Amino acid sequence: MHTQDLADAAQSTPATALPKDAPAVTVLRVLTVNTHKGFSPLNRRFVLPELREAVRALSADVVFLQEVLGTHRQHGQRYDNWSDVPQYEFLADSMWPVFAYGRNAVYPDGEHGNALLSKFPILRHENLDVSVSDGTEDRGLLHSVLAVPGQGEVHTICVHLGLREGQRQQQLRLLCDLLARIPEGAPVIVAGDFNDWRLRADGMLAEAGMHEVFVDTFGAPARSFPARWPLLCLDRIYLRNAKAVLPQVLSRKPWSHLSDHVPLAVEVHL
Repeated sequence: MHTQDLADAAQSTPATALPKDAPAVTVLRVLTVNTHKGFSPLNRRFVLPELREAVRALSADVVFLQEVLGTHRQHGQRYDNWSDVPQYEFLADSMWPVFAYGRNAVYPDGEHGNALLSKFPILRHENLDVSVSDGTEDRGLLHSVLAVPGQGEVHTICVHLGLREGQRQQQLRLLCDLLARIPEGAPVIVAGDFNDWRLRADGMLAEAGMHEVFVDTFGAPARSFPARWPLLCLDRIYLRNAKAVLPQVLSRKPWSHLSDHVPLAVEVHL
């Protein structure tokens, strides 16, 4: 695993200092969604403006995004409602003053990756390349450190793992290596698209002290794919040094029509 060149692969808004008198924050509202590059299931419609309205309506404090486009030259010529700014910046709009983006996949017409939108300052971030050697899938872990009033540093890791079991096993080991380097007492939130339909991630991440919020609350991970009829448990939210309250699968309209995955949401009590 290595850190990609930050100027080339990861972007963010400048960190801003917290007001000295900012009241302590003990609850973070967290959302994770695979944006499917702004398209509806089966790529029938470009729905990023509708997705932005749905995300804004939840007023989450921290939003984990996977498969979000940084640029795409051809799509801008095909769709009248295409935005000229990167998709993560379009989704952040005026509600999330800071964001971080880690570019994972690059192709002739554009590129995409993971992003984090935050209502709190991002002190630092890095995009860790966890692509495996066969070169078939470019994947990354976007590690961001937030300054949350009254809490000090809160670590977030936005995840999008590979489609093959062998790839995921390697990538989960690299994720565990990253978790081992985070201070033991710091709150950690790991969320995203694990593609873990064989349910292997929980055991590995438990060794790193991580607990999955739906497993803890309901005894099983959430079904999140495909969006219209969720059957597979691909998306997850894991915590360390924090408690999950009210985890939800957002499987009804409009969410079921805004991506091929449905989002997951939870209150994280610090």
